[in-house]
Amino acid sequence: MDGQLAVIGTGGMGEALLRGFLRAEVVTPQRVTCTAARESRVAELADTHGVATTTDNVAAIGSADVVLLAVKPQVLPGVLAEAAEAFHAGQTVISVAAGVTIARLTEAIAAPVDVVRVMTNTPAQVDAAMSVVAGAPGVAEEAMARTEELLATVGEVVRLPEDRIDVMAAMAGSGPAYLFLVVEALIEAGVELGLTRDQATRFAVQTLYGSGRLLAETGTHPALLREAVTSPGGSTAAGLRELEAGGVRAAVRAAVAAALARNRELGAGS
Repeated sequence: MDGQLAVIGTGGMGEALLRGFLRAEVVTPQRVTCTAARESRVAELADTHGVATTTDNVAAIGSADVVLLAVKPQVLPGVLAEAAEAFHAGQTVISVAAGVTIARLTEAIAAPVDVVRVMTNTPAQVDAAMSVVAGAPGVAEEAMARTEELLATVGEVVRLPEDRIDVMAAMAGSGPAYLFLVVEALIEAGVELGLTRDQATRFAVQTLYGSGRLLAETGTHPALLREAVTSPGGSTAAGLRELEAGGVRAAVRAAVAAALARNRELGAGS
């Protein structure tokens, strides 16, 4: 990536993305400035990644060619209001704030910048993210390609219309939490039935990992993989019967719908 990158609000997600960018060498530490609210945090970022750091969002944005807005959606309006005059023509502004629409971003940024909205998820920490990108009307293809190049360093990237991003956020953005809850429940079940916690954790985590790889690498529909594990009248069939009776499918659909509604509330309030 050419030019200077500013990461505004380098918390968990911002740092995960930064780490991927640096590891893939799409940008060098010398061309990155990261911001955080606390002096102790900026010192930690400088020591860990060798990047320039500051608590001054205005200065970081003003000197950047690409601005990655990685603050929480509730915080973003204040950051944009503070730095409104710092944005300048020709910048690519990438937002990973859940629920904050392109229209709200462009309204808050008076300068003629290329705005790209991104949704990603926490597996970015291990370069296994699922990310989607959407551009503002008339956004330069160069800005979209630059964003996709950056996000590809931490996992898979898909370009979608903006009206699909909140759905992705509710499913894949929040999805890791749903899967972690299932793993947690598996671990607790194993412990209740006599395994040590370490054993139950190892079995549950490896089962999730292996199942994910099987889905990804074979491309087989999950229903077919489920059927392949399920012998008629067998133990898996008995377990699945309890899950269906417990309303697992309906609960997952309701969880995604609730997350979608909340994402839209956050965006409306930003």
